Amino acid sequence: MGLKIIGAGFGRTGTQSLQRAIEMLGFGPCHHMYELRRDPRLTAIWQAIADGGPADWDTVFDGYDSTVDWPASAYWREITAHFPRAKVILSVRDPSKWYDSMLETIVPSATLGAEVDPDPNGRAGSALIRKVALEGIFQGRITDRDFALQRFEDHRKAVIAGIPPKRLLAMNVREGWGPLCAFLGVSVPDQPFPNGNSVSEFRARKSYLSKPS
Repeated sequence: MGLKIIGAGFGRTGTQSLQRAIEMLGFGPCHHMYELRRDPRLTAIWQAIADGGPADWDTVFDGYDSTVDWPASAYWREITAHFPRAKVILSVRDPSKWYDSMLETIVPSATLGAEVDPDPNGRAGSALIRKVALEGIFQGRITDRDFALQRFEDHRKAVIAGIPPKRLLAMNVREGWGPLCAFLGVSVPDQPFPNGNSVSEFRARKSYLSKPS
């Protein structure tokens, strides 16, 4: 069947909350970066893609109905072209808050974690995000705030320009169920919209980040 939903938003734009919401609405399993941390086979597949190898998207997403977060969102053009019937969700967030969150979570995880994570697959996953996001999307300049914020805005504009409006939903997860359910044509659940993966939760999952400096 292939993917039904493709998330084009950057990490730290509420992607884990969106993953949970999508699965609650029946469009799961949903591929997220955390899937790689649990599956060395999947990590190896993505490493080969990041190294410039051919991407068999049907194999990458075998068993998944949807995807959000990096590394997949870095390849949104290729993936949306391969699954032309899939709907696209661009998760957005206040740029300044997004950047501050990046510095507290993904930046140290993708740099320090690639060296000291006690889990070998965790190290591989961190190295992958360092290559795809920090070195690729942000060209090694993630600590240059103005440059990173411009890349964030350029990405938002590129997705909106590249995806037909009827196929695309740009949403902040703080908007809750309404926009998402209307876009997907499903009923609003009688449950709160999921909320998780705060900075403190992110760092607590990684022992090397939660230790005092």
